[in-house]
Amino acid sequence: MKKLKSIDFREVDYLLLVLTIICVIFGTVIINSAVTSFQGGMSFIIIQLCAALAGFVIMIFLTVTDYQKLTSVTKAIYILSAVFLIAVLLIGTGREDTGSRSWIRFGSIGIQPSEIVKIGFIITFSKSCSEYGDELNKPKNIFKLLIHAGVFVFLIMLQPDFGTTMVFLIIFAGILFAANISYKYIIGTGLCMAAAIPLVWNLFLQEYQKNRIRVLFDPESDPQGAGYHVMQSKIAIGSGGIFGKGLGQGTQTQLDYLPAKHTDFIYSVVGEELGIIGCVIVALLLFGLVIRCLYIAKNANTKFGSYICVGVACMFLAHTFENIGMCLGIMPVTGIPLPFFSYGGSSILTNLMAIGLVMSVAVRKKNFTLLKQ
Repeated sequence: MKKLKSIDFREVDYLLLVLTIICVIFGTVIINSAVTSFQGGMSFIIIQLCAALAGFVIMIFLTVTDYQKLTSVTKAIYILSAVFLIAVLLIGTGREDTGSRSWIRFGSIGIQPSEIVKIGFIITFSKSCSEYGDELNKPKNIFKLLIHAGVFVFLIMLQPDFGTTMVFLIIFAGILFAANISYKYIIGTGLCMAAAIPLVWNLFLQEYQKNRIRVLFDPESDPQGAGYHVMQSKIAIGSGGIFGKGLGQGTQTQLDYLPAKHTDFIYSVVGEELGIIGCVIVALLLFGLVIRCLYIAKNANTKFGSYICVGVACMFLAHTFENIGMCLGIMPVTGIPLPFFSYGGSSILTNLMAIGLVMSVAVRKKNFTLLKQ
């Protein structure tokens, strides 16, 4: 008979925990400032806090649960994740102007399956890479890994959701890099992606997605259309100066000139109301989470645990880099939320689940073994 040794809470990564709590509290404060001009704005805060509370419960559960137990259910996780994405295509809802379907709604409650499926992908892909070990670079194993990721990417592209697709690809690349994929595959993939750009542009990108890329280089070319979001975002951030106008005092934010201010462009709200200092603090907090996840990955006691942490770090990095770049006008507008700061129940649940997985790896990084009774 075997049982797991009790968790030594001295091994809990309290720095990661503190960073997470600060991000959740800080994010809720910023969301509150962004939605004050909305009718029934308090309902947004209630939903966000309820999702955060549920997320912390799940985070604690995952922390005290041995992450290695997940290896026995990875097939079920993979199938369930694929079913969620297929369900979105069948019964999902979205924006009429883009034709995208990313949400499943139950009355007033909406769930974005692609957010939660990121966790499923990180777990299952990490398991596959850890199983292959030193044989990962065999062509047949690389092909299997491509199929593994390709199913998720294909289903998300059908929604279509180009931004989330890019996040999955970055997680995919990050875990493979950590697993020591051969440079010949890296170079070959880079060349194939470059050659595929015309094909993707002409066959896969919708017209609104093409416009978002065009206005990246010239927002003024469509100031009332695709370029409107970016221009208003730049105005908001630029007007904040060093110290900002103060919470609840931003002109662009409070007069509703800034679109999607509580979701996609929450970083612009930070820039206008808290200035450059606020923007730097938010960026440092999020990049601090990424660095801490990578530190835990380095000290994990299994490759499976290490790859999970790398996958989570890549997820946070992709979201942070894309969202901040989007608000600054140096990345195309893709609707990617800023972790812990953008409003969204699915987003904060996913982020806290991810932290829970990393915490589970952290508390078992040393001297955590199966003992005989």
